Amino acid sequence: MNPQSISVIGAGGWGSALAQLLSGHGLPVTIWAHDPAQVEEINKSHTNRQFLPGVTLHSGITATADMTLAAHGDLIVVVPPSQFLKGVSEQLSRAGVKPGVPLVCCTKGLEHHTGRLMTQVLGAFFPDNPVAALSGPNHAEEVARGTPAAAVVAADDHKLADQLREFFCTGNFRAYSCDDVAGVELGGALKNIYAIAAGISDGLGLGDNAKSALVTRSLAELIRLGTKLGGKPETFYGLSGLGDLIVTCFSVHSRNRGLGERLGKGESLAEIQKSMVMVAEGVPTARSAYGEARKLGLDTPLLDTVHAVLFDNLSPRDGLMRLLARDPKRECEPAA
Repeated sequence: MNPQSISVIGAGGWGSALAQLLSGHGLPVTIWAHDPAQVEEINKSHTNRQFLPGVTLHSGITATADMTLAAHGDLIVVVPPSQFLKGVSEQLSRAGVKPGVPLVCCTKGLEHHTGRLMTQVLGAFFPDNPVAALSGPNHAEEVARGTPAAAVVAADDHKLADQLREFFCTGNFRAYSCDDVAGVELGGALKNIYAIAAGISDGLGLGDNAKSALVTRSLAELIRLGTKLGGKPETFYGLSGLGDLIVTCFSVHSRNRGLGERLGKGESLAEIQKSMVMVAEGVPTARSAYGEARKLGLDTPLLDTVHAVLFDNLSPRDGLMRLLARDPKRECEPAA
């Protein structure tokens, strides 16, 4: 793999940060945005103040609202919010991506009703292109500023995964590779649900002991659900599972943790979402994962509680009491 140009589909914070990261190769980077005003700002000012404030984008990054122009990259990084991925993928497929060009899916989530992984949603439109997934404990703000970070890139093709690993290793960003696409995607998607729970804990003022216990049990539940959905257990102890869970549950940058904190302080979901510029992916993922857990008959008390707080008007305080009232268990047993 020796790309001469790179396209990034999606100009949110993460898409812009990845464009900034990959511009370190000195190759032309085209970033697609649906908003012409955002395109103009990136091209004229080299900024994306709404989604990546305080960052000056590399001069080699060019924005466009024309998907046909963005589709011509030799490597295409796909980063729209999960609920828009299907529509964006269809638009990209019509724009004429060259056969064989790798697509790297960096969107985190599960498709509602079907439970499909984001690579499956994307790949359905590109039967002639390899599709990989990249995930890890990465906040866009820090990656864009070049602070040290790491991620894992997964593909069914070992050789492609290793090639992408080498390509994403640039500056202070370190990449690892594996072949567990499902595990990498599920770790990155499911952790957002538990970050909402961690934020609720913060909003309720429950303290460090409670939050540490919550995050630990979240990992156990994430692994239980993730393995049933097709991931390998060892993957969830890596960057896209445990690593991403830690950063998302504790960071001030985390939109999902922040949303949960506001829920814990008494705001409604509708109020919070109305005020947010970027999408908190844990909300749609909680709905999708809850449906999948019910189909599988799994015991997922934390997911169930977050889902009830988000969609069934359960108060955060009552959700806490419901969890504390559960029967004691042996920690080494599968059930939480």
